[in-house]
Amino acid sequence: MASLLQRKQYFLLLLSSFLFLLQSQTAESRTLNYKWEVKSELKSPDCFKKLTITINGRSPGPTIYAHQGDTVIVELKNSLHTENVAIHWHGIRQIGTPWSDGTEGVTQCPILPGETFRYQFVVDRPGTYLYHAHYGMQREDGLYGSIVVWVPEGQTEPFSYDHDRNLILTDWYHKSSNEHAAGLATPGSGFTWVGEPDSLLIQGRGRFNCSVLGSSSGTCNSSSTECVLYPLTVVPGKTYRLRVSSLTSLSALSFQVEGHSMTVVEADGHYVEPFQVNNLFIYSGETYSVLIKADQDPSRNYWITTNVVSRSRTTPPGLAIFNYYPNHQSKRPPTTPPAPPAWNDVPPRLAQSQAIKARQGFIHAPPKAADKVIVLLNTQNTVNGRRRWSLNNVSFNMPHTPYLIALKHNLLHTFSQEKPPTGYDFKNYDIFNPAPNPEATVSDAIFRLDFNSTVDIILQNANMMSPNNSETHPWHLHGHDFWVLGYGEGKFDIYNDPSKYNLENPIMKNTVPLHPYGWTALRFVADNPGVWAFHCHIDAHFFMGMGVVFEEGIERVGKLPTSIMGCGESKRFLRP
Repeated sequence: MASLLQRKQYFLLLLSSFLFLLQSQTAESRTLNYKWEVKSELKSPDCFKKLTITINGRSPGPTIYAHQGDTVIVELKNSLHTENVAIHWHGIRQIGTPWSDGTEGVTQCPILPGETFRYQFVVDRPGTYLYHAHYGMQREDGLYGSIVVWVPEGQTEPFSYDHDRNLILTDWYHKSSNEHAAGLATPGSGFTWVGEPDSLLIQGRGRFNCSVLGSSSGTCNSSSTECVLYPLTVVPGKTYRLRVSSLTSLSALSFQVEGHSMTVVEADGHYVEPFQVNNLFIYSGETYSVLIKADQDPSRNYWITTNVVSRSRTTPPGLAIFNYYPNHQSKRPPTTPPAPPAWNDVPPRLAQSQAIKARQGFIHAPPKAADKVIVLLNTQNTVNGRRRWSLNNVSFNMPHTPYLIALKHNLLHTFSQEKPPTGYDFKNYDIFNPAPNPEATVSDAIFRLDFNSTVDIILQNANMMSPNNSETHPWHLHGHDFWVLGYGEGKFDIYNDPSKYNLENPIMKNTVPLHPYGWTALRFVADNPGVWAFHCHIDAHFFMGMGVVFEEGIERVGKLPTSIMGCGESKRFLRP
């Protein structure tokens, strides 16, 4: 029989184990509560006064900081007087909570003025993520922010740094998103393109040249404290993890810190085999972590710059200050901002895309073959006199009843049950010229994927309606990460190009660029029950029909919360 001392020791061991387990569970399941109010306020982020959509008075909104495994709860009150709202948690897969994805028309009805909506989800992977409006084109008006997810306490990452910093890059228009939407929706000669941005912002600040408006303008004030250039303060000799994200509405960007090189270590929440850049090319919806050492002359400050690439550059550079402590934050560098790369030089951008590989020791190998292949030809078209974007000659329209509700409650009559085309006329279509017949069709049909099947998506770029013009398209997939299997120039060869796929160490991402006159191949597993949007992350392009929707495992989705209902035919579920 065990002695009393042995029993006490055994009891203490059990107690300490229980307490350790309790502490571990507590650490792994912390709940972070946020209360946000969305409203319109007059702001001057680039010195020009504009009605801006803010969260708790701020744009960018508050940064969410969490550890892997934490639960995030956001109580969102819509205090906009005349507009609905929805917020998408960009890069968060929403495993088990598809109704919190925040995609109006796909996973929820919009949040009406005066209403409060509760988003709840688990951040299941460390990395750099985003949130932004997903109703209409409201992201243009300032409704966005960052999500930073750290590794669990006690764990380390495969690179070291002294401090962690965060920057969001955006483009900025002086017109409202409603004005832009009205122009895009007008048929015939009344169609008005959004044009190039007025400014580029770094962490919500930029500088517009007020003098071009004349001295009589009361809407632009170059001495406003709201448009003082953002200072990123560093201590000489220290290494910084700089999380760089893009939420531009239109622009592809280059990003650089004068006199400093950057080592890329993370992309969209996945560790990258490190490589060095002086210019980081970044597309809307992408996030990167770069390591940068404050190893230059500490007696001065340096420029942080962003510039438009892939479109004819008319927007001035975005500027911020890389501030060496103890120099004053507003002390301007003694140099002119560094020259940007040529806006129309595609090879360096393609080379960076191809350089991004999964880090050794953190490789998640993709399935060796796909069960289904979908080729999406990206074209610009017209539909009944309206300018649209299309995929395989089909332009996407959102239904009145969100797909998640319609599918879960068998309201299949609320959207088309036709199968969208999975390809185009590979043999005869000339991607280097405008389509001979620009007329497309409109549909709200979706792709129904077999649960747990492996799906390949081939994004094929082509010429727009104007000659000699093919745009860059950043594509974002909700609810998943995908493997980037490869990029190519020209027309994708369905017989030979798959043999060139990288199946050894492809990076996983949630947003990927499609380069002009090129193709991008990606693979994902349809293993997250729900309904998920896949679309171009340029606001105007998605508004004009450049997207699709995937359904997978809808029967595995739990009971839907009634809070996501109230529009279209889902109104019936709110009746007492």
